[in-house]
Formats: sequence, structure tokens, C-alpha cells
Amino acid sequence: MKNDFVSKGRSVSDLKVHLVLTTKYRRKVFTAEMLTRLHIIFEEALTKWDCKLVEFNGEKDHVHALFQYHPDIQLSVLVGNIKSTTSRRLRQEFAEHLSRFYTKDAFWNGSYFVASCGGVTITTLRQYIESQDRPESGDSSPTNIAD
Repeated sequence: MKNDFVSKGRSVSDLKVHLVLTTKYRRKVFTAEMLTRLHIIFEEALTKWDCKLVEFNGEKDHVHALFQYHPDIQLSVLVGNIKSTTSRRLRQEFAEHLSRFYTKDAFWNGSYFVASCGGVTITTLRQYIESQDRPESGDSSPTNIAD
């Protein structure tokens, strides 16, 4: 029987959270290419924290991530690290595209949403994240004007 338990030190856990990050001013900046790259960056960042990305998707102005973490990690510190890492890397790799939306080093909204996964099944949450209206390839027309 397979389980998702994580054993570390003297504890065994199965903690999963649903994280939602929105772009600054809810600007519709994401393209399919950016979301694909962001998925990889999320996986890399979470791996450095010994966490596991379970599901990832997004729309033009926000992303959803479902991931597993260990209880010795302070979730607010992890989320802050993810936000700064992903913001920096996306601004470096997609500088020209993002300059149409932002004039300053801005990317994420200052706040975020996080919920432990217990109210719904993981299957339901996966289906919800998978059903996000991902932009089509080549759809990078600006819908907002930079500040």
C-alpha cells in the first residue's frame, strides 16, 4: 500500500497545502511559456526545502500550487522564499515581456492564500487546479499598461 508519508527525524507526516499567488495589481501577465517555466522554478525551489510539488497550474493573473512539506518548516518563511525566488527568476528570464506590465521590480501581490488540505480530497483539489483556464501558446498580448 503506497502512502505519501514523509519520515524525518522522529516524526512522520503528510502535510499538504494549497498556495495561491496573484500577480501585482492582478495584471494578466502569464503566458503558457511562463507558466511552464514557473512550474519548473517552483519544483526546484521546493526541492531545496525538501518539499514536494504535487500539482501546479495557473491562469493569466494567478497560480495555484499544491505541495507537501514537513512540520519543521515555517510555512510563512517558505512562501516568502518561493515568492522572492520565482519573482527574481521570472523578471530575469522574461524581462522584455514583463516590462509591458511593470516599470518597477514588482511581480507578486504582497499577500497570498494558503490552506491546509483537509476540507476536500486531494483528488478534488487536483481536478480544480488542472481545470484552470491556462492561456494558449502564443497568447502574450498585453492587456494592461505598465505603471
